[in-house]
Amino acid sequence: MNTATKLRPLTHEELNETLAAVRIPACPAIVTEVMREAQRDEPSIRALTRILASDVGMSAMAVKLANSPMFGSTAPVRSVQQAVNRLGIRNILSVVIAVALRNSDTSLPAELMESFWSRASALALAAGVLARKHVGISPESAYTYALFQDAAVPVLMANFPDYAALYAAAADRGAPFIEEEQAYFRCDHAIAGWLLARNWGLPATIAAAIRYHHDPELYILPEQELPSSALALIAVTLIAEHVIAEFTQDAHAVGGKPFEDAKIFLGTSETDLDEFRDIIASALS
Repeated sequence: MNTATKLRPLTHEELNETLAAVRIPACPAIVTEVMREAQRDEPSIRALTRILASDVGMSAMAVKLANSPMFGSTAPVRSVQQAVNRLGIRNILSVVIAVALRNSDTSLPAELMESFWSRASALALAAGVLARKHVGISPESAYTYALFQDAAVPVLMANFPDYAALYAAAADRGAPFIEEEQAYFRCDHAIAGWLLARNWGLPATIAAAIRYHHDPELYILPEQELPSSALALIAVTLIAEHVIAEFTQDAHAVGGKPFEDAKIFLGTSETDLDEFRDIIASALS
């Protein structure tokens, strides 16, 4: 798959409205530190272990992810250093960014944020596990994309007092929220998420997938605009989101045309879905 990413330029109006309406959190020093270490020719496992061990949340998330079915190992990980050795640089970066995002705004209700990130973590694990069943889709990239596809939602909640209530109401109805975002707030979590991903240094392919994951024309966008590698991340995550709705209370049901288009793109049959249900049920148990 081609991983080159050339995004369709935002219109002047789109960019100005988003930047005028939304304060994108600055990239924290700890994320910058991990990025710097990760970009070395020979990253130091000792340095990465030290960074993760400095935060209880990062340590716990790293160990939990390393012991997840995404890595298919029966040998349990019991320390941060063992987790770092198993996860690899890309997953370590995902852990650090996820915890930094969780901690970026403490003004939001703790219960709401716990529910939001619990759902995101379950979806990320499911997408990563399902990616292992598809040739050419990186489980690590699927995990990272699924974890961050809606990461701008808490950012917008912090920016707009009415956002959380509208978001919750849309979730209760099982309705797409992006049109309401654009109508009420002059921006949406896909564009805000792309800005966040770009500012925090997420890979370009993942940033592209975040930006276009609600675009009604995403399956016919040119390759140089939305690479097939990014489109595959969106599709496998839609399938995962559909399946985990059966097992996870906080999951949002996905169906209709987006789900059917994802099935066609990945060549997913009803038999495959039955297999995926068993895989995800085991992964989430």
